[in-house]
Amino acid sequence: MLWCPVVTAQVAITRHVVGLPFSHEEAARIVRHFEFSRTASGAFGLHPEHPGSVFVTTLVYVAMRVLGVSADHPLAAGAREWLNARPGGVLSAPTWGKFWLALLGLYGRDGLRPLVPELVLLPRAVPAHPERYYCHTRYVYLAMAILQGGRVSFDLGALGEDLKRELYGPGGMPTRFRAHRYRLADEDAFEPPPLIVRAAERVLGWYDRVHIGKLRRVAMRRCEEFIKRDLDATGGLTLSPVNGVLNALALYARGAPVADVVRCVAGFDFFKWDDDARGLRYSGGRTRVWDTGFAVEALLASGAPREPLERAYRFLAAHQMTQSVAGRDDRFPDRAVGGWCLGDAKHAWPVSDCTAEALAAVLGVHQASEPTERIPDARLAQAADFILSRQNRDGGFGSYERSRAPRWLERLNPSEMFARCMTDQSYIECTGSCLVALARFRAAVPSHAAHLIAPAVRRGVRFLLKRQRPDGAFPGAWGVYLTYGTFHAVRGLRAAGIPPEHPALRRAANWLIAHQKPDGGWGEHFTGCLRQEYVEHERSQATMTSWAVLALCDVVGASHPTVARGAAWLTANRRADGSHPREAVNGVFFGTAMLDYDLYRAYFPAWALACSSEVSRVR
Repeated sequence: MLWCPVVTAQVAITRHVVGLPFSHEEAARIVRHFEFSRTASGAFGLHPEHPGSVFVTTLVYVAMRVLGVSADHPLAAGAREWLNARPGGVLSAPTWGKFWLALLGLYGRDGLRPLVPELVLLPRAVPAHPERYYCHTRYVYLAMAILQGGRVSFDLGALGEDLKRELYGPGGMPTRFRAHRYRLADEDAFEPPPLIVRAAERVLGWYDRVHIGKLRRVAMRRCEEFIKRDLDATGGLTLSPVNGVLNALALYARGAPVADVVRCVAGFDFFKWDDDARGLRYSGGRTRVWDTGFAVEALLASGAPREPLERAYRFLAAHQMTQSVAGRDDRFPDRAVGGWCLGDAKHAWPVSDCTAEALAAVLGVHQASEPTERIPDARLAQAADFILSRQNRDGGFGSYERSRAPRWLERLNPSEMFARCMTDQSYIECTGSCLVALARFRAAVPSHAAHLIAPAVRRGVRFLLKRQRPDGAFPGAWGVYLTYGTFHAVRGLRAAGIPPEHPALRRAANWLIAHQKPDGGWGEHFTGCLRQEYVEHERSQATMTSWAVLALCDVVGASHPTVARGAAWLTANRRADGSHPREAVNGVFFGTAMLDYDLYRAYFPAWALACSSEVSRVR
């Protein structure tokens, strides 16, 4: 899964600061990745199709310099020229960028928006308590609160002085920064802080200046305790490298034992990837379980031989969670046993839809042929129980956790760059996947929790039906956008037993049919995620065409002319080896961070072609 080079840049900066720098060979491989990632203008974007981000370009520039790239190197010079040409330059970086610059002595602390650790001492019943945030936001807050609350600044020495001149130009770095606190480049502005947030920050800013020392020390110890619990639960991997780098810096600043910092830095390697084409980089997450679950579905539909299915089955069996991690967060002990993570069991952060797709794949293998070493029904039951534990009151399913906070908390989003990042709510895609898994489990192990699964499925169906748009489409949260959401919703509803004649499924099918492109494919542009509406891509995309074909096969049947045209497009656009060429971004994170799931263009087309070639039937 490819996001953008900012994670790699943060890893490079962090390792330099804590005294564990990359070797010359590794640094050269990272620079190779920066060369691959830059835009034609010399900038670096928030995702593969972003024209350029002040935030990303600034951190990549600093990373290049700490890796030993000279200021006059074409890669650095191009990035610097682009930054200096922006109105406001690095002073218009979003809050997260200003925070990183302040950590390195390259921006004034008076220009930072307040971030106080004392929020962790609020009563847990307060909806804005950090423990109620979406887990990624929660763990980023914990480390940032330690670093900003402790007034931490790392000295880059002579390089720091050079960077001040390079980043700020001939006029040099300002002496006061308060006027730039809310200055934000257009390229990075998605959700500028609303008035209610700015008003709250005035109060927090006043408190931050006159804070009670003892209270702050207690709060910072509490934040550190949560970080260490997660490090213990994940064996040092952390939730993602985005919070992992901040954890390492926070532990280093707090004077933690060297071994703790080294363990945290070593955990970054879980997210590392290296090849000649793109160089050495760090992704926001590994996707081994997620990809394997869908690949198994494609192999089963294609009538693949037994051996690859056995290997995939053994992988999934080996990476189901078998240990509790409740000690990580004893106030909200959502179960982990029985779940599957996005990457593998070492990550120790199981997810509802990853568990659902893994369980569905395992049960699909059981239906096709008896595996050599079958996963016991008791473990399958644990997976079903895990899925049930992630259902919210509205009937939908969350991702990592059940919802901890009301949806209105999103109005207090301070991130500027991201949307829908404050809470873990119910998602159409997660709900669709969970309904598929629960339906298959109910058929395979009818004796387990039937009194819980039946109502859970009914509630999930009601949730999906309520979320359908008037035009028939379903909005996605983790993929682009309406095509992805509609695929998952249709798949879930059909698995739950909703007949293809149901009006909701007919409206969904009609929407897909109406949006087929003249060449027979489907293509949706990522900007639809930002605008919350359908935006057609100028070219058909193999992944989106596959989603549409799979959904239509479930409703109108494989012989429908629209399905046949979609399958013909997929066949005609395959390369000689059967694969489809690279295409537009297809995934989403936090509303604006577009992702490229590289294997989507492999298994979804294979799955769609297999289903569309079957004897015509309505499934």
